[in-house]
Amino acid sequence: MGLLGILVALGLLIYFAYRGWSILLLAPAAALLAALLSGEPLLAHLTQTFMRSAAQFVMQFFPIFLLGALFGKLMEDSGSVSAIASFMTERLGTKRAVLAVVLAGALVTYGGVSLFVAFFVLAPMAHALFRAAAIPKRIMPAAIALGTSTFTMSMMPGTPAIQNAIPMPFFGTTPFAAPGLGIIASAITMGFGLWWLANVEARARSAGEGYEGRADAALAAAKNEKIRERATAANAFDPIEAPNGAISETTPPIAIAATPLIIVIGVNLLMSLFVLPRLDASYLAKPEWGETSLAAVGGVWAVVTALAAAIAVLIPLNLGRLSKLRETMDAGANAAALPVLSVASLVGFGAVVAALPAFAVVRDWVLGIGGGPLVSLAVATNVLASLTGSASGGLTIALDALGSTYLRIAQEQGIDPALLHRVAVIGAGTLDSLPHNGAVVTLLAVCGSTHKESYVDIVMVAIVGALAALAAVIVLGTLVGSF
Repeated sequence: MGLLGILVALGLLIYFAYRGWSILLLAPAAALLAALLSGEPLLAHLTQTFMRSAAQFVMQFFPIFLLGALFGKLMEDSGSVSAIASFMTERLGTKRAVLAVVLAGALVTYGGVSLFVAFFVLAPMAHALFRAAAIPKRIMPAAIALGTSTFTMSMMPGTPAIQNAIPMPFFGTTPFAAPGLGIIASAITMGFGLWWLANVEARARSAGEGYEGRADAALAAAKNEKIRERATAANAFDPIEAPNGAISETTPPIAIAATPLIIVIGVNLLMSLFVLPRLDASYLAKPEWGETSLAAVGGVWAVVTALAAAIAVLIPLNLGRLSKLRETMDAGANAAALPVLSVASLVGFGAVVAALPAFAVVRDWVLGIGGGPLVSLAVATNVLASLTGSASGGLTIALDALGSTYLRIAQEQGIDPALLHRVAVIGAGTLDSLPHNGAVVTLLAVCGSTHKESYVDIVMVAIVGALAALAAVIVLGTLVGSF
């Protein structure tokens, strides 16, 4: 009965989330239903299991959500994201329109701009570019997804994406875990995605198919409440805040626009590899600091410092273009609140499920998957990310339940925790792109497209390519270890 309760609760969570119900309501309700059908104490699980786990997630990662959303909004309103996108477009031209969209998306998201901010800026640019190049609009969502939601989210070493930060407290790793494997995975995903999109474009041209569509879908998508509820459980920016503030009518020079991105990457690297390892943080073991360690918090410190430094430089460089600075900063801060609470609620649901006696069956099944711990870890993160429709939520649930077990197995078998980190993050960023994923729903709406028109191409670039990269990382990691 307990296992059935878990499946029923999870099924209802998925169904109503896809129907647009708020995760803030669904997650605790589903958790209590699972506890009820398992004969467990409801109020104890609500306050001591659900809320404790959700609060722990907020405590660990709210600074990244907050600064990430604020940085993204400042980059948008200063015109910096538009300047970078326009620069890529001018350099590559309409003959390489798809590549321009992919590279523009990759550059801004790897530099720390929130996924949904990138969506709302890149979509109008892509519409204009695809119209000039006579490329069907239906290809546009896959091109944006490839650049923003695949290798820069989970594979590139040092990416400040929240997904890359989540494993750090569990494994004591840094944002630059397994950099060589991450670069190889990125090359596979990007190469396969560009090859696929080039073939789709060629077939469309041969069939005489051109551009048809409107470029005004982004604003309507931002105001759509159902899209908003799905989106906030999938990433770190609340779309309702996208129209708030004031976007500059002029764009900065490309050097000024790109400087904050370079700072995010550079400071993150310095903090992770040079500053923090030399820091005496033995005081963290004291009770007043939570009896923790630098290994558990250092990764978050690196990302937070990098984002804060970039914001500190971005504002004075663009002060004249940020005509409503307070409104922009308010919108950025507000944009972090609902996403962090939505993901925390999913984490709370996962904690309740993991605490139920019947979960032992699930745990034993996952750990018993053939191929070793890397394969079973990849399966666990894939499955949970696909079911929740959230890479960050599924990843945290998996690591909350099984992270310590995988770390123990890794220590026993001589596996570098950095390899666990990279496999877990890439695994969470594959099957999360199923049709009910909030990022997918938002992207299609922003592009003015539909699942029927564009989803197959999204599957190929965001799932098939990522799965190929994940397989390569597992094989290489098994043969030669982490590098």
